[in-house]
Amino acid sequence: MANKDVTILLSRLGDGDTAALEALMPIVYEELRQMASAQLRRESRATLGTTALVHEAFLKLVDHEKLGFECRGHFFGAAARAMRQVLVDSARKRLALKRGAGVPPESLEMLNLRGQTVPAPQASEELVALDEALLRLEEVDARKARVVECRFFAGLSIEETSEALGVSERTVKRDWRAAKSWLFRELYGSEEAR
Repeated sequence: MANKDVTILLSRLGDGDTAALEALMPIVYEELRQMASAQLRRESRATLGTTALVHEAFLKLVDHEKLGFECRGHFFGAAARAMRQVLVDSARKRLALKRGAGVPPESLEMLNLRGQTVPAPQASEELVALDEALLRLEEVDARKARVVECRFFAGLSIEETSEALGVSERTVKRDWRAAKSWLFRELYGSEEAR
């Protein structure tokens, strides 16, 4: 189905046409799975699977009373943000588990006897720290924060990010470089970006 058809379905969905949702999901599902899979490869400690991430993100997207997606790119940009929210929420839950989540502490042996695994805090802590730095970047430059969401959290290409945000590819490249440097300084306190 062409991009124009997806845009038409998104418009119908925004107007409250529930049949459009049924028609849209199969069309965008594989692309959402690819985005989720790319993100989960980066997040080796994620407790969510690809399908769960896609479904959670999609539920966030359609949970609004009135959806207003302008085009296919806008939809996938919003999907990137939804995936970020799902992953960060999951990381925060893992961190809460690490801190006990209000349950009295047990020995690691007891956790293993119950068949549970001890969450690896490093990946969760880094993801939450990245999210907090991204929120600060959003206050300084919202577009650069959206570029990070699209590129990092959704795994979109430069071209796809350009379409999602309605800016030129050159702007995406420039914003991506600047955002990575800014985030590196925020997270590691160094002027040298990787």
